[in-house]
Amino acid sequence: MPSATTSLRRPHDDESDDDQDSPDPSTPSTSGSSNKRARLSLNGDATPSSRILPSRSYATPRHHSSQVESLHSRPSRKKHQPGSILRVKLTDFVTYTAVEFSPGPSLNMVIGPNGTGKSTLVCAICLGLGWGAQHLGRAKEVGEFVKHGCQEAIIEIELAGDRVYPEAVIRCRITREGNKCAFYFNGSPSSKKEILKVARHFTIQIDNLCQFLPQDKVVEFAAMTPVELLRSTQRAVAPQEMLDMHEELKDLRKQQKIVEERNASGQETLASLENKQRMQQADVERMRERNDIQQRIKYLEKSRPIWHYRDALKDFQLAKEKGKIVTAELKNLQKEVEPALRAVNAKQAYQEQIGQVVEERKETTVKVEKKADNLDLKLKELHERSEGFVNERHAEIESGKKSKAETVRLEGNITRLKKQIDEPPPDLDVSAVNEKNGKDVQKRQGDNTRNGRQKSEQVHNAQRDLQNLESQAGQRNKKLFTLAPDTFKAWEWLQKNQDKFERKIYGPPLVECSIKDPKWVNQIESLFSDSQFFLFTSQSREDFAKFTHIMHEELKLSNVNTRPMTGGLDEFRPPVSMEELRQYGLEGWALDCIDGPEPVLAMLAYELRLHATAISSRDSTPREYDEIQRSAIDNWVTSKNIYRIIRRREYGPSATSATVKPIRKAQKWTDQPVDMSAKQKLQEDIQGWTEEIASLDQQNRELQVELIAIRERIGDTKKQQADLMKEKHEKQKLLGEYKALPTKLGTQPLPPTNQSHTNPPKMHKSKS
Repeated sequence: MPSATTSLRRPHDDESDDDQDSPDPSTPSTSGSSNKRARLSLNGDATPSSRILPSRSYATPRHHSSQVESLHSRPSRKKHQPGSILRVKLTDFVTYTAVEFSPGPSLNMVIGPNGTGKSTLVCAICLGLGWGAQHLGRAKEVGEFVKHGCQEAIIEIELAGDRVYPEAVIRCRITREGNKCAFYFNGSPSSKKEILKVARHFTIQIDNLCQFLPQDKVVEFAAMTPVELLRSTQRAVAPQEMLDMHEELKDLRKQQKIVEERNASGQETLASLENKQRMQQADVERMRERNDIQQRIKYLEKSRPIWHYRDALKDFQLAKEKGKIVTAELKNLQKEVEPALRAVNAKQAYQEQIGQVVEERKETTVKVEKKADNLDLKLKELHERSEGFVNERHAEIESGKKSKAETVRLEGNITRLKKQIDEPPPDLDVSAVNEKNGKDVQKRQGDNTRNGRQKSEQVHNAQRDLQNLESQAGQRNKKLFTLAPDTFKAWEWLQKNQDKFERKIYGPPLVECSIKDPKWVNQIESLFSDSQFFLFTSQSREDFAKFTHIMHEELKLSNVNTRPMTGGLDEFRPPVSMEELRQYGLEGWALDCIDGPEPVLAMLAYELRLHATAISSRDSTPREYDEIQRSAIDNWVTSKNIYRIIRRREYGPSATSATVKPIRKAQKWTDQPVDMSAKQKLQEDIQGWTEEIASLDQQNRELQVELIAIRERIGDTKKQQADLMKEKHEKQKLLGEYKALPTKLGTQPLPPTNQSHTNPPKMHKSKS
């Protein structure tokens, strides 16, 4: 890179150089074939050690220092127009360490091979006059124009003055830290707005491609329409009055077109309405006739009740006449049938009297029947009582016979009960049975309960860990929904419809990938553009076409991008080995710092060349920077910057240029995704422990059933014990009655032999 301050000024006349045949090697040449930028040694002498072109590109200097001094001292036949650039001085700007240009008053041309700094001069003019980097089409931030290894750059531009600004020296200081620009006008601090005001005063239009055309804006210039070219040309050469008149002319032409269009539209509408009126004239006549007929029908409808009334009045007159005739006939008939009616009325009165008598006799018959029924019931009761007395007599006779047999039976029962009393049944210890059978079941239930509590606690802890893992995935999906809603909808649809594709389609790197070590997250994320975080990856061309059609045509999602990746990760090899990489102070490759599915990593290697981008946790030193620049590594990222080397092979191995960008703070991979292996292990543990808990619950239910059965058996045993005790009491009672029989028999009087049949014996009272 050039480091000397070199003054380049074109000659102002066409004088001969015959007097320059004796070159002075200590003075740098200013001819077109000489070295463009020379490096000064510590004592100020020019040395060829910093040439950037091959040796054959340099010619022998032909001019002496006296030639340069004469160019500065001789007056020019032409003068600089107001606003012309008199001098451009750069310090630590892009590739220049210190350089000064002095353009002439006429056409100036800067000629040299690529990479020698021609475009750098154009960039300096743009930034030094107050315009932004967006007019250059290169770097986005002004801090990127500071030379590598330096903190600030200085641009100083001197313009030819006029009566308003007799002296115009603009100085711009660019600071890398914070991308700041400070302006000075004639040595005093100024603002960017004031510098632009001065530039516009001199009709300097950096934003006009017809006046200022950078190399990266040529395509945009070629795409301009003739109208845009005319407007830009007028801005560049015409005064403001001409521009205002042109704009006024354009407005008048627009108004004229609007009036012409309205006139043509009105003529067409008028012709259409006239034609429509002619076509509808016959319909109008028929409509009028129809309206007349409808009006006549309305009048006739209103007169309809009058004719109905007339018809009804005629019918009423006829009915009235007919009623008079019928009334007269009725009177005549009543006179004729009057004797027969008197006989019929007499017979009806006699029939009523007969009916009253019949009713009275029916009531009397009912009363007599009731009295007969009561007498019959009394007779039956007396008959039944007589039969009862006879039966009682026979029963007393039979009971005397049965009492003797009953006495014999009781004596046998008493003998048997005595034997049973002498041999008591074995005692049943219910508490012992309960303790023996229930303790074992309760112990097993307690063991199962303790095991179940332990398993439940393990399941609870595992579920809590699983929720912690899944919460990270939820945060990642929420971030995807916030940054790219269409991509989030596509990702949700894809998770539910993976079976519609031949091979699996992977989601965006934001959710599929993660950074292995959080210390690399800023460097890795700075290599991505915003859209590359949301790319889907398909493994076949057919799935790529199908997925793209569904997203754009069926679901109408516009911001969804997919990349087909049919190859594997083996196709992407790093340019140098790890040993050579560490010699340059670099620690690894960017692709090795990302964890994710292999197709997604292969897509990122293809899109971003992550397999060939080195990474380091510290910034490169100047020596390491020079060594890396001479190596096969084109891209590397450090703790502060991203470096990209552009090599021009056609101009030799030294024709290189570098781009330096600061890294950004991570905003997307700020948390790591779910560890799928840990999640799967937790899910398997939860499933196993849940099955064990279900098995223990089943065992507890079975033990509960067994415990209920034992309790039922205990209840049955207690019931049997109660029955035995009841039977014992009954037998003891019978034994007491048996022992009391002799006493009862001694006090019982014997029945008399001449006792009446109506007084049966009372032997049944002593029956026990």
